[in-house]
Amino acid sequence: MKNKKAKTESKVDAGLAIYLFKNKTKKGLVKFFSLVLIMGLCFTIIYPILSLVPVVFSTVEDLGNPNVIWIPLEFSTISFKTAARMIMPQGLATMGKSVLYAAGIMVLQVFFSAMVGYSLARVNFWGRRMVFGMVILVFLLPRQSLLLAQYIYFVHFDVLGIMNLFTKAGEINLINNPIVLVLLAVFGFGVNQSLFIFLFSQFFKNIPKELEEASLIDGCGFYRTYFRIMLPNAIPIISTVGILSFVWNYGDTYYTNYFNPNGSYMSTLLSSTFISANKDYILEALRTWYDAPVATDLAFDAVKQAGALIFLIPLLIVYLIGQRKLVENMENSGLVG
Repeated sequence: MKNKKAKTESKVDAGLAIYLFKNKTKKGLVKFFSLVLIMGLCFTIIYPILSLVPVVFSTVEDLGNPNVIWIPLEFSTISFKTAARMIMPQGLATMGKSVLYAAGIMVLQVFFSAMVGYSLARVNFWGRRMVFGMVILVFLLPRQSLLLAQYIYFVHFDVLGIMNLFTKAGEINLINNPIVLVLLAVFGFGVNQSLFIFLFSQFFKNIPKELEEASLIDGCGFYRTYFRIMLPNAIPIISTVGILSFVWNYGDTYYTNYFNPNGSYMSTLLSSTFISANKDYILEALRTWYDAPVATDLAFDAVKQAGALIFLIPLLIVYLIGQRKLVENMENSGLVG
């Protein structure tokens, strides 16, 4: 009997050891292949940036050299210097103006989108569903379908005949004036602003009504409840919308090109400078400014890529600062769930 018990126990122990070994092996293989998959995806995403290193940091002579694969034979910043002088004619002031513009429009979009989103989510008024449907419709419509009406309106800008009191013509032309971009943000037609209104509306719908009831019992009015109770609880969606608004407005070339084409925005300068028509001008500038040897199309591409990297610097800083908040708050923003 003892021998049978010992054999049975040994078989159980052996079976348990085999089970644990298989389980550990499966987990190890899953972790290994997951790591390989993640590394592959990361490399796929980072590869375009890595491939720029031997291009933008090489000398003009080494561009197109088959011996240069990942590391330049001789490091040089000539591409960055040329690109900086092209897209930042006023130096860092140009980048500062672009950042201030994007930050200012971001504040306006967040402020007004939050008010509209809260009203659509928590205030019962006649036609609320129709207004919400119009917000969704504006989001679904392509921007080009609204451009003509917006352009004509700002060319002949007049509000209920009020301009007759200030101008003889009775209307003013606001095109090529940055006030147009401010008005678009104030009235909810800024870059993707209908999406921001939708996100705020979805967020405020998920806030318990007991907070409003408790604030009303404590003597808070409608506006005090909104500014003292609702907005502090909406920090997650405010940070999410703020990051998206800054990134999209900083890189916008659509509204800036049509409504303020002479503005010194880095996005419009980048898109208008590095086109095929300006290739010879940029190559000649490269030779004149820095005594570069005979420059080819590869030099033009190197300067263009360097300009794109300079343009991305503020966006990378914003992403590094706010990426954790952005990822954590996506679930509460109405994008998922």
